[in-house]
Amino acid sequence: MTYKVFILDTDGVITTGQFFYTVEGKAMKVFGPDDNDALSLLKPYLETRFVTGDKKGYPISKKRISDDMKFQLDLVSTIHRVEWIKERYNLAEVIYMGDGIFDHYVMQRVGYSIAPANADKLTASQANYVTKRSGGDRAVAEACLHILEEFFKPYNPEAIPNSSF
Repeated sequence: MTYKVFILDTDGVITTGQFFYTVEGKAMKVFGPDDNDALSLLKPYLETRFVTGDKKGYPISKKRISDDMKFQLDLVSTIHRVEWIKERYNLAEVIYMGDGIFDHYVMQRVGYSIAPANADKLTASQANYVTKRSGGDRAVAEACLHILEEFFKPYNPEAIPNSSF
């Protein structure tokens, strides 16, 4: 099977899933290290998109995912994700990563699914692969390396030309 897109839930996957509130409302989310770098390794092979059902935290997620990382972020209800994906992609060509209580419905329908180590128990049981790392703690980076190894070309740091970081 050829996979064309990697769709990731946001909260609990690339973030810890925790929300920090002040009296003004939702103020912060914790995003993990290395995930953006690992996602860049997939660019030659897959389109990458993020979805979130968090309306109030959308501006925070947009700042990190769209503005800083330059990935598309869509506001999609957790209970309408299968329909949303089906309108845009062939379900069999989708790799989906999620952690929440409704993500197992998506995982049952897409071509391949991944859950972070701290995912909902039912969701983790439906995943093709469960990372050893938790959401917001390099789970996305681990998933990217797994995808490369499983479906494309394993990551080899010695094959990357010297760059000026």
